[in-house]
Amino acid sequence: MNASWMQWTKGIVTIRVRGDAAETLVNRALAAGVQLWSISRTSGGELVCDVTVGDYFRLRPLLKETGCRAHVLGRKGMPFWLVKLEKRLFFGAGLVLFFIGMYLLSSLVWTVDVKGNDKLSEEQILQAAKQEGIYPFQWSFRLQDTDVLSKKLARMLPGAAWVGVEKHGTRITIQVVETTKPETKPLLSPRDLVASTDAVVTDMLAETGRPVVKRNQKVKKGDVLISGLLGDEAHRQAVVAKGTVKGLVWHEYNIVSPLMRQVNVYTGQKSVRWYAVAWGRALKVSGFGKPPFAQYETEKQLEQASWRSWKLPLGRMKETLMEVRTDTVPVSEKDAKAAGLAQARADLIAKGGPGTVIRGENILHENSDNGKVYMKVLFEVEQSIAVERPLVQMQGD
Repeated sequence: MNASWMQWTKGIVTIRVRGDAAETLVNRALAAGVQLWSISRTSGGELVCDVTVGDYFRLRPLLKETGCRAHVLGRKGMPFWLVKLEKRLFFGAGLVLFFIGMYLLSSLVWTVDVKGNDKLSEEQILQAAKQEGIYPFQWSFRLQDTDVLSKKLARMLPGAAWVGVEKHGTRITIQVVETTKPETKPLLSPRDLVASTDAVVTDMLAETGRPVVKRNQKVKKGDVLISGLLGDEAHRQAVVAKGTVKGLVWHEYNIVSPLMRQVNVYTGQKSVRWYAVAWGRALKVSGFGKPPFAQYETEKQLEQASWRSWKLPLGRMKETLMEVRTDTVPVSEKDAKAAGLAQARADLIAKGGPGTVIRGENILHENSDNGKVYMKVLFEVEQSIAVERPLVQMQGD
């Protein structure tokens, strides 16, 4: 069991217990309310466990009663850390000044962010916020409540339906919801929908305009699919053709997939750094110097002090550097082929757009050479084939 924050604050002592009645000692200690954890037995039959400093002194009478002896193996926690600080007066004074500085700096507004604005400019919003005292390097305690600020900013900004002000530490976020106005649709010129490539039509839905082709009909690039001309030559009207047309399209891909792959693996070597955290700022207290590894990944774990249901702005952070190395591993031909085909399918769907479906694939040729797999694949894809083409009318129409 890992030590809690309160146990670390009280101070933790790692002890080794010798004696024939070590189990009896543990049972009596637990019955007396003495907390022991991380209990383990050594190869010599001795018990090793952790106990807080206060409970260590309560453990002494029980040691005499059971005839056991305890030897201190290690000490950790805030009391021992403070003892070390006494030996480093200047470091301790600097640390105190650091926390005082952090407190003062955390009482300032450092950043003002604006979100949600589209028509209203950020400068306009920041200018209105400055009139209400919201600007960088302003003392936080001089600001009014966020609800009051929200209402005042909403009245000052024309075109804002709602304004929200949120404070997160030294950052203030102004969230703006603008009033919505009906969008003015642009006037479109008459047009046809034509085929973007050679295909066989599989589905058609004409919203406006006159369908020219039918399902299962083969079309070539540039053929009209939905015409923007309605009526006959005597009574003709040009409209904006709208609709969706899908068709089967054939794509030929030359795929190259390597038979070797580079992967990052953990070596098991680790290095730990500790930071003291106060009001969102961190000060390194151990693990100085350059990282001991050329390649590594970092994992951070924050332990924040708390009292009942409140979280205090103080704590510590553990930063673990884990060494990694790059290995080259072989890939089977089957996996290399699967990876190459998967990449080609993803590329087809990305190019074809929403609604693209791969209906079939046929490997025309494949071989392995120079550590790679080479394939020529024919894909049958159902995709949108309609593109716009302006409708040019004769002057007499």
